[in-house]
Amino acid sequence: MDGNLLGSLLPLIVLFAIFYFLIIKPQQKQAQEHKDMMASLQKGDTIVISGGVVVEIKKIEEEFYIVKNIDGSEMKIAKDYIAAKLDK
Repeated sequence: MDGNLLGSLLPLIVLFAIFYFLIIKPQQKQAQEHKDMMASLQKGDTIVISGGVVVEIKKIEEEFYIVKNIDGSEMKIAKDYIAAKLDK
């Protein structure tokens, strides 16, 4: 009985292991890298917001960034919409 139970559960265990290493683990790593990037942002950094607009950080607030567009205009964006930091 135990051998039959183990034999029937083994494919599910293998499937979960494959799912974990191909989906969950890389997603956790990407989330951690984004969190680290967000923590390292400073005034003067160039960033890309999720709409694809490249802006420069002018001021960091609790929940928002005050950023400057290429034309010199300023806008306030929520921290949740930062997609990436551009290296200079």
